Amino acid sequence: MDLLEHNREKARREAPLAARMRPSSLSEWVGQEHIIGKDTLLSRAIRADKLTSLIFYGPPGTGKTTLASVISAATSAFFVQINATAAGVKDIQKAVEEAKSAIALYGTRTILFVDEIHRFNKLQQDALLPYVENGTVVLIGATTENPYFEVNKALVSRSMIFELFPLTKENILSLLHRALEDKERGLGDFLIDADADALDFFADKANGDARAALNALELAAITSEANADGRIVLDIEVAAACIQKRALMYEKDGDNHYDTISAFIKSMRGSDPDAAVYYLARMLHAGEDPKFIARRIVICASEDVGNADPHALQVAVAAMQAVQFIGMPEGRIILSQAVTYIACAPKSNAAYVAIGEAAADVESTHIKTLPIHLKDPGFGGGKPWGVGNDLGHGDGYKYAHDFPGHYVPQDYLPEELKDRTYYRPTENGVERKIKESLKSLRPDRNYS
Repeated sequence: MDLLEHNREKARREAPLAARMRPSSLSEWVGQEHIIGKDTLLSRAIRADKLTSLIFYGPPGTGKTTLASVISAATSAFFVQINATAAGVKDIQKAVEEAKSAIALYGTRTILFVDEIHRFNKLQQDALLPYVENGTVVLIGATTENPYFEVNKALVSRSMIFELFPLTKENILSLLHRALEDKERGLGDFLIDADADALDFFADKANGDARAALNALELAAITSEANADGRIVLDIEVAAACIQKRALMYEKDGDNHYDTISAFIKSMRGSDPDAAVYYLARMLHAGEDPKFIARRIVICASEDVGNADPHALQVAVAAMQAVQFIGMPEGRIILSQAVTYIACAPKSNAAYVAIGEAAADVESTHIKTLPIHLKDPGFGGGKPWGVGNDLGHGDGYKYAHDFPGHYVPQDYLPEELKDRTYYRPTENGVERKIKESLKSLRPDRNYS
C-alpha cells in the first residue's frame, strides 16, 4: 500500500460512522423501495446500464448522495462529483471536458453528480444544459428543494425525478444493528451492549434521518466508558444525552414544509394562538428562515384579518422589519407577539374576496370605456386639469370635498359593472363600523 492509498484508508476509517456505513451496492440498500425496489424503473435502468439524467430530492439523511454513489458503482460510467455550493461555471466546464475525453478515449459515458443542485444559479444551470441535452454527461442531481420550483425547467424536463422519503423507524433500526455488527466499517470491534430501548430512541428521534441516528450512535459509543467486563453499555439515558434535539422532518420545499406552513396559517386564521405558536416554534426549531415566516404573518394579517383590525397589518409589518435587524434568537419573541396578535384579532377576508372577484371581472367582462366623468381631462385637449377638453373627459365630475360630509353620490364603476359590490365588510371588529358607514352612504347596495 503506497502513501496515498494509506492516507485514503486512514481518512475512510476516521470518517463519521454515517459516511463509513454508506452502502456500496444495491444489495446493501435499505429503504426507498418505491424507487429502488427489485422491479422499479430505476433499478431496471441501473442493471441494464441505461441511465438517463436523474434528479433525487428529499430530506437530509434519506440517501440521495449514497444512491448516486451506488449507481456509479453499478454502472460502467465514470463518476464525477461536484457540490453546487462551491462549484462554478469553470467546474462545470472542466467536468464536461473530462466527459468528452472519456467518450473519445474509452467510449465511456460520465455520470456528473451535482449535490445540492438547487444552489446553482440560472447561469450555472444554463451552462450545464447543452451537455445534458446532447448526452455528453448523464446528470444526477440531488436536492432538498422541490426541483419543479428551484431547478431549471429545461433540466427538469430532461430528467427523471425521484422523490426520496424519510426512512421508516424499522429502516433506521436495521441500519443501527448493521453498524453495531460490522467490524470493517462499523462498530463491530467494540464490545457494545445496546439496549433495545436505546436503539429505539435513536431511531425515533432521528425522524427518518439515517445520518442523525448513526452519528448519535457513534457519539454514544465513543464517549461511554467500558464497564468492569470491558463492555460499553448503551442505555436509554446515554441515548438521550447523545441525541437530545429531535431532528424534525422539515425541508423548505418538501411536503412537510407545506403541511407545517399550512397548519401555522390555519391556526392563526382559526384564532388559536396556542397552536399557532407551536407551529412557529416547530418551524424555528427546524431552521426555517425567520424572514419567510414573517412574510407569511404579513399575508395572514391582510388576508384573514384585514379591516376587522387594521392594526394587525401594522403589527405584522413591524415584526417583519424588526426581525430583519434584531435577528435570532430574540427575533422569535417578536414573531411570537405578531403571531398571537393575528390569531386573537377579529377576522375578515372581505378584502381578499373583493380583489378576487374584481380580478375575475377584469378577466371576463369587456368594458367599452371608463366613465367619462372619471377620465383625466388633461389628456386629449392639452388644457389644464379640471378645465375640460374637446373630448369631454372629466365633464360632470363631482369633487367630493365640495359637498357636505365630503361625499356625493356618483357612479364610479364602468356601466357594465355599475351594480357590482366587491367589498362586503363583515360584522367583526372595525369592519362593523365600516359596514355601517357604507350603508349610510350607499343604502341601495347589498353588503350582506
